[in-house]
Amino acid sequence: MASSKKLASCISSIASSFYFFLIFFQVPLFRVQCRNGICTTPIEVTASQSIANEVFPEYIIRTLLYPGAFANAILKGSTIPSYNKLLNLYHFTNLNNASVETDIQCLEILAGSYLSVAGALLGPLRAGKMSLFGTLITLWGLVKEVSSVQNPDGLSTRKVGYIYPTMLIAVLCAFLSIRRDLRKIIQCCRASRPIANSKH
Repeated sequence: MASSKKLASCISSIASSFYFFLIFFQVPLFRVQCRNGICTTPIEVTASQSIANEVFPEYIIRTLLYPGAFANAILKGSTIPSYNKLLNLYHFTNLNNASVETDIQCLEILAGSYLSVAGALLGPLRAGKMSLFGTLITLWGLVKEVSSVQNPDGLSTRKVGYIYPTMLIAVLCAFLSIRRDLRKIIQCCRASRPIANSKH
């Protein structure tokens, strides 16, 4: 039987890699209103805000966007997008002129998206809690966003603010990527087995 340390390390590595895949290949996790229209991934939220507020240079944004754009083109069987035209593809060219009313109103979604992207980037190198914190903060913001678009009659007032089932997968992967906590859980499960067997 593998040691708890090796088992935790293996599970953590797989979970971190899968979380990286979900974030950087832009698997839709939610739907919120952004300056460019509708954002469905943490990278889109991060890119939208970064360009509008000039947080990062455009080449960094294009580098973050390209894996998802490439994967989406392969899945749809369309032409591979040009690296230099990615901002046009995502409608990120005139964000500074967009109305602030179309911007993300929930700071939790914005902060959580930044942490999720950073956690996904650092996860395969060094597993930490940034991915989990980012995902949970984003989820909390989405819950607030979804509840805020409901009128007193329970009817949605706009077609934004939605959580896809893949968000739960992201939360699970983020949790399983924390090696230290996962190791403690494995040790507790193994310690409980002899106690359970001794009662029979």
